[in-house]
Amino acid sequence: MKKHLFTAVCALLALTMLPGGASAKAKAPKKEVGIQLYSVRSLIGAFGNNSQDYKPVLKQLADMGYTSVEAASYADGKLYGQSPEQFRKDVEAAGMKVLSTHCTLNLSDEELASGDFSKALKWWDQCIAAHKAAGAEYIVVPSMRKITTLGELATYCRYFNEVGARCKAAGMKFGYHNHSREFEKIEDRVMLDYMIENTDPDKVLFEMDVYWAVMGKASPVDYFKKYPGRFKLLHIKDRREIGQSGMVGFDAIFANAGTAGVENIIVEIEGSSYNDIVRSVRECIEYLQKAPFVKASYQK
Repeated sequence: MKKHLFTAVCALLALTMLPGGASAKAKAPKKEVGIQLYSVRSLIGAFGNNSQDYKPVLKQLADMGYTSVEAASYADGKLYGQSPEQFRKDVEAAGMKVLSTHCTLNLSDEELASGDFSKALKWWDQCIAAHKAAGAEYIVVPSMRKITTLGELATYCRYFNEVGARCKAAGMKFGYHNHSREFEKIEDRVMLDYMIENTDPDKVLFEMDVYWAVMGKASPVDYFKKYPGRFKLLHIKDRREIGQSGMVGFDAIFANAGTAGVENIIVEIEGSSYNDIVRSVRECIEYLQKAPFVKASYQK
């Protein structure tokens, strides 16, 4: 009896040991975390000011654990000076995917005054086609020009609805990214609230930059609850590396991601604690990989 019991215990132990004697543990799934390439602008450039070869940097980011990129250098039908097809190929060769992009065309004084932005929409047609070829799922406007009246803001909302409709027709999603300014008031209305309430949720999503929300004296969680489902993307950011300042309540933000409607999370580095941006972006992904409140995926 004892012999049989000993044999059974040994067999059980053998099933729970890996080669070399290490205990077998289910490997945690790789978390889906994107990175806004503006974070590494000092290495590869941004907004048309591009370095020659971004491929080694892409490989570094993929090796750290990032799974996708959000571009920040669209100009004249190209991304980082390359054709959309080549950019996609390079990103995928590094082991990531092209998730989204930051780009925009601001309305001119004349367009803003007249409300006729048909000329701007021709630019968007080319932009959408380029990012479709690059494999991007989202196109995000990173900011808008300074406006001073609700009439001007209403024109921008109509503009965004139209761009969003064109993105949707192409099988893509369109959104707007906040800084702190959008939490200021124009004619007694908070800009971001007005934008959310006057854009079509079927055509325009919002990418909540949680750091800039806090800098605008707003609570990301309050906005998630006030406008559920509108925040499909999150910029996970801190003053420097994620979790460094203690200013941003990341645990509460992630606990309410379902209410927000989050589909993807994207790291962006606002500033570095070191003279080494590679170290900074590595510390950010390590923080998110270790954080128990961050899910492996927010895809539905």
